[in-house]
Amino acid sequence: MRVVILADFAEPSGGAQAVAILSALALARLGMAVTYVHGIAAPVDPRLQEAGIDVVSLGLADVWTLPGRKAALAGIWNRLAARRLGEALARLPSGPTILHLHQWTRSLSPSVLPVLLGQSHPAAVTLHDYFMACPNGVYYRFDEGEPCGLVPLSSACLAAPCDPRSSLHKAIRVLRTAATRSAIREARLDVVHVSDRGRDTIVPFLPRGLVQHRIDNPVEAERREAAAIAPDARIAFLGRLTREKGADLVAAAGRDAGMPVLFVGEGPAEAEIRRLNPDAILLGWRSREEVDALLRGGIRAVSAPSRWYETGPLTIYESLAAGVPVVASGRSGAAEKVADGATGFVVEPSIEALAAAFRLLRDDELVARMGRLAHERYWAAPLDPDSHARKLIRLYDGMLAGRPAISQSWAAST
Repeated sequence: MRVVILADFAEPSGGAQAVAILSALALARLGMAVTYVHGIAAPVDPRLQEAGIDVVSLGLADVWTLPGRKAALAGIWNRLAARRLGEALARLPSGPTILHLHQWTRSLSPSVLPVLLGQSHPAAVTLHDYFMACPNGVYYRFDEGEPCGLVPLSSACLAAPCDPRSSLHKAIRVLRTAATRSAIREARLDVVHVSDRGRDTIVPFLPRGLVQHRIDNPVEAERREAAAIAPDARIAFLGRLTREKGADLVAAAGRDAGMPVLFVGEGPAEAEIRRLNPDAILLGWRSREEVDALLRGGIRAVSAPSRWYETGPLTIYESLAAGVPVVASGRSGAAEKVADGATGFVVEPSIEALAAAFRLLRDDELVARMGRLAHERYWAAPLDPDSHARKLIRLYDGMLAGRPAISQSWAAST
């Protein structure tokens, strides 16, 4: 069997790209022939070629680096992406093949969907976000700071000023979503959900003919002893500093609880974080090795208080794997891995709820006990890349053989 992994990027600069790369590497380790097709030309994670994976660049630009009209047209329907992908797929060796799309909004556009669906090979898409149904991709009202409750592409949706950039940007995204919906309306397509939250949020807005599956994201974590958390360790926020991810809530809750906090990442909420909590430490982006070192004792707990229905932030899984307690938003898909009161806390994304949890985490003994249990429970059923790849292979085998009805496939591939 050959597996073709398709994504905008070939570097792990975000969650979707990281999952695409980790799955490609693990599938290759398990003996699959893997081709990794990426839209944007560079850079490329060197591990892909080192693993013997055939890496194919379509040589496209990030659409949002193009001038206005070109960006709009390429974002809605990138004809060049469709043509180049078709040419790349035509060069594949013969034999059983699966096409697996992870990300398409930054260079590929919905134009690649008819290309994939027009092949004789089965196609799957992992839904790391809600772009297959929602114009802004996160089913969130940026104008209100709350999750959306509208039907995507309804008249109310079209009128809502929900885009984080502008009404023009919203219009472009609406056209892109309409093109996506048209492309998949009658499709024979398998979709993979990475959390129960993500699945339950988007399924009502997807065509009923799509075949649904539920497979957790893979986590790149080395198994070691549970972290020895230092008494002066801080509560940390790891990731892009935005309001929808709740970075500002961590700053304010740390201030109110009298707990020191630190932030690893960059983003538009940086100034607000400094205003809300002048004592907060902002480290900017750090390498994976540096973050791992922090998780080995320099972090008391990781807080991920997403305001949006985040499908499955990897930072929660990575923290549990290290033996670090987690304070997660109940709106986040990854919160399903947190045992409230045992390996961390699951709370509403509010300053008051976070501050209450942070105050409890002053107790060194409680933090150590939660961390040990988090480590124990994670490694009892780890989300390692090879386990993830084995689930994908079972899915692919089923796709090649023909899938059961939608109501049955959820249980079959969980």
